[in-house]
Amino acid sequence: MLKATDVRLSYGEQQILNGVSLDIPVGCFTALIGANGCGKTTLLNVLAHMLRPSAGDVQLSGKRLGQYSRRTLAQHLALLPQRTTSPAGMSVRELVMQGRFPWQSWWRQWSEQDQQAIDRAIDLAGISALLDRSLATLSGGQLQRCWIAMTLAQDTPVILLDEPTTFLDIAHQITLLELLVDLREQGKTIVAVLHDLNQAARYADHLVMMREGRLLAQGAPAEVFTRENLKAVFDLDAHIITDPYSGDPLCVPQTSRSQPLAVREAM
Repeated sequence: MLKATDVRLSYGEQQILNGVSLDIPVGCFTALIGANGCGKTTLLNVLAHMLRPSAGDVQLSGKRLGQYSRRTLAQHLALLPQRTTSPAGMSVRELVMQGRFPWQSWWRQWSEQDQQAIDRAIDLAGISALLDRSLATLSGGQLQRCWIAMTLAQDTPVILLDEPTTFLDIAHQITLLELLVDLREQGKTIVAVLHDLNQAARYADHLVMMREGRLLAQGAPAEVFTRENLKAVFDLDAHIITDPYSGDPLCVPQTSRSQPLAVREAM
């Protein structure tokens, strides 16, 4: 289990995380949602041990993250950050292979297990046609899929992703989210920052809503994805309806255009 207890973090005088405590459910897809600047990315980086909180701690399987070596932690937990830097001159194949670095050592060189993990990640991300291309020649969406493949190649039980659908067209967004659901069904624990509220409610089975550095609500989408919570977190007036096909809650923003047709014609 990945668990945060009373986590606090500030940048100068600005408090970014203010007493955040949560348990990430094992084998579930957790989505972090909230307005810009509410602390979602900061919390994800604290969970990944990329940022150290000023108070509180984070534990993985009952051990504080600081008790793990960097290599051992990277064998348990993978992070796809919001912003990535593509090394100059590197090919797609070389980037994906970097996902196996935590498993390498002077006594354990490249193995059949490494190659299988690479091949599977390439297949899952759908980038086999890009392997010999330079990263510099890729579109934003293609590059994002390559970084996703590298993250999957790490083959960790916990996967953290910060806005993984960035740069992806709608078809690839859905493909990725369905892939994350498949990984969850295989026993992976997924935590992702998502901006599309309806995608979060449809694909995640655990929602964490944040507001101004605090947790406002967490739980199953049907419990958390409410008109009142959306108003409190986003200052958004919305109708919550049920998807007639999946049964998932859907958010429909309430505007003058969302009035019944007869009402709009009378206005």
